[in-house]
Amino acid sequence: MLESESRFNNSLATEILTMAVQSLWNNKLRTGLTMLGMVIGIGSVVAITSVGQGVQRATEKQIQSLGSDVLLVLAGASTTGGINQGGGSASTLTLQDAQAVAKQVTASRAMTAFLQRGNIQVVYGGQNVATAVVGTDLNYPDVKDSYPEQGQFFTQEDLNNAKPVAVLGVKVKEQLFGSQPAIGEYIRVQKLQFRVIGVMPPKGAVGNTDQDDRIFIPLTNMSSRIVGNNAISGVSISGFWLAAKDNTQLDAAQFQVTNLLRLRHNIYPPQRDDFRIINQVDVVNAFTGVVSLFTVMIGAIAGISLLVGGIGIANIMLVSVVERTREIGIRKAMGATKNAILSQFLAEAILVSSVGGGIGIIFGMVIAVGAANFMVIPLVISPLAVVAGFSISVAVGLVAGVVPARNAAQLDPIAALRSE
Repeated sequence: MLESESRFNNSLATEILTMAVQSLWNNKLRTGLTMLGMVIGIGSVVAITSVGQGVQRATEKQIQSLGSDVLLVLAGASTTGGINQGGGSASTLTLQDAQAVAKQVTASRAMTAFLQRGNIQVVYGGQNVATAVVGTDLNYPDVKDSYPEQGQFFTQEDLNNAKPVAVLGVKVKEQLFGSQPAIGEYIRVQKLQFRVIGVMPPKGAVGNTDQDDRIFIPLTNMSSRIVGNNAISGVSISGFWLAAKDNTQLDAAQFQVTNLLRLRHNIYPPQRDDFRIINQVDVVNAFTGVVSLFTVMIGAIAGISLLVGGIGIANIMLVSVVERTREIGIRKAMGATKNAILSQFLAEAILVSSVGGGIGIIFGMVIAVGAANFMVIPLVISPLAVVAGFSISVAVGLVAGVVPARNAAQLDPIAALRSE
């Protein structure tokens, strides 16, 4: 008995599904237009979520390339004509400050000081580029976890003797030398000759700073021959990078650096610090929060098209009920139950939304792939967005089809047969 009843139910479900498919197929244009809202809605959600997560991952990677366990300590900002020139533009930090921090901050493992100037002319043969010149020391590769891809970095002898040697960023190398080897060649930096001893690996850009568009020379050379301005006491620097022993020691290192520099510079509350400390972990977390919020906001806006798609399905189904009133009357006269009519119209609504949702997911993935290639960001297809998008499309179809299906099921068969 149970087996025959189950067989009957399966047969009825198959018949209802077949009739729903036939009805939709016989009205291809109407079905396609109904699906369009779901395709655009689901496609937008999947694409926007994927692009947002790709941008977030790419930016996190770029920021973390600066060092996730590193503090950046910048000298204060000078002001020209009432305009703040940015951190590191004033001579408020010295090499002696950085060396004291390296010795006395117990949470640190390494320190590298730097003195930087931008838009400096660098010449090789007939090629001339304006780039940033960074004077630093031999600890830079270790602190920044960035070692020369070709050649080598400075040695202690290079620093002690202020040797005219340079390590090129990969973009500068390509601009000056193209595909030719650069190691051993001589370049001119503000009419001074420097021998190229290394080329750094590509690191990409972070914000407005292109890490590949720069050259590195010994800090002693930068201070005495390129910049030529020292602090009243000691060697002026733009700032220094401080690597903590590990990520858990980053806050402790920041606390110790702040207190030590305040003591050395005789700064007491309520006086303002003449230096600035940037914690890379805080930068990553702040940016992640902003991008996540932006992605959710844009995704929510794209979700409005899902609502529009649902309204479209409800509208088309209501029109369909009116158009098929006589058909419904004939089916009821032949013994079709209210549940059978209700099930057929619900099946049509769910089929439209499900197929539209599936096409929308594929459409969104195609857009995500294209955007990732065009914007040069990682391709991230969120399984959660795909599953949620498809589930929402089915739910929208179900909700949008309830009222039309209920109206169809409650039609009086005699009145339906009389309709034209």
